[in-house]
Amino acid sequence: MIKAGLSRIVFFFLYLLSLLPFWFLYLLADGIYIVLYKIIGYRREVVYQNLINSFPGKGAEEIKVIEKKYYRYLADLIVETIKMISISANEVKRRMKATNPELVTHYYNQNKSIIAAVAHYGNWEMAAHRFSLIPEYQKIIVYKPLSNKRADQYYQQIRGRFGAMLVPMKSTLRKLAALKNELTFTVLVSDQTPVQHEAQYFTRFLNQPTALFLGVEKMAVMFDTVVVFADVRCVKRGYYEYKIVTLFDYAKQTQPYEITDTHTKYLEEMINREPQYWLWSHRRWKFKPEGAV
Repeated sequence: MIKAGLSRIVFFFLYLLSLLPFWFLYLLADGIYIVLYKIIGYRREVVYQNLINSFPGKGAEEIKVIEKKYYRYLADLIVETIKMISISANEVKRRMKATNPELVTHYYNQNKSIIAAVAHYGNWEMAAHRFSLIPEYQKIIVYKPLSNKRADQYYQQIRGRFGAMLVPMKSTLRKLAALKNELTFTVLVSDQTPVQHEAQYFTRFLNQPTALFLGVEKMAVMFDTVVVFADVRCVKRGYYEYKIVTLFDYAKQTQPYEITDTHTKYLEEMINREPQYWLWSHRRWKFKPEGAV
C-alpha cells in the first residue's frame, strides 16, 4: 500500500511537471545535464566504453565531443518523455513530422500489414505517439514489460494515450495471429539486448559482434508482412521528422537473417550519421558469441 501510494504521488508530480511549457522544461534539462554528466557521472564508463568500441577510428577528442552531445540530448530526452504524459495529438504531429505518409496509405490500399523496426534513437516515446496517430491500420506497439508492475501500468497508460494497442513481447505472435484478418501496423524496438540464453543470432554491428532479437524477422515472415524501418532525424531541439523506409515488400521471399541484417545495417548508418541521439548508456554488449575474444 505504501509503495502504491508513493507511485501515485510520483506520477501525479510528473503529470504536473508535464503541463509546463517546453521552454521551461528545457531549462530544467540544462540543469539535469550538469547533474548527470558533471556531478554524478551517470554511467560515464559505460558510455565511454561503448563509444570507443563502436568508433575505433575516432580520436579521444572526437569521442569526448560525442559523449557531451549525448548527455545533453539525454537530459532533453528525460524532460521530453515527461512531457509525453500530457502532450496533445496536435503537438505530437507538429514536433514529430512524417515526411512520406503516403507510403503507409499505399500499403493500406494494397491490403498489406506492416511491421516497423524502430530503435532507441531520438525520442522513441514521441515516435510511439506519432505512430499511434497514423489514420490507417490497427496500431500495435510491442513493449518489454518493466519489473515494477506499477511503473509498467503507468507506461502503458502513457504509450496507449492515442489508441495504440500495447502488447508484451512474449504475447506478440499470439496477438498478431488473432488479428490476422485485420490490417495491422506493428512497431518493434529492434535494438534491445536479449538475455544470454536467448541469444540466437550475432552479427557485426558498430564494429563488434552483437546479439540480436529476431522478433521483427520471425513475425514478418510468419505473416508475410511488409517490413519497414523508421528513419528518425532530429531537426532541432524538440523537433523531429521521420521517414518510413521500405526494406522488404514480401517478407516470405527473404533469406534467413536477411531482414535482421538489413534493419540492423540501416540503424548503424543512422547512428553513424548523428551518433549522439542513440542510447549509449544502455549496456548493449553484455556478452560475446562463444569463442569470440
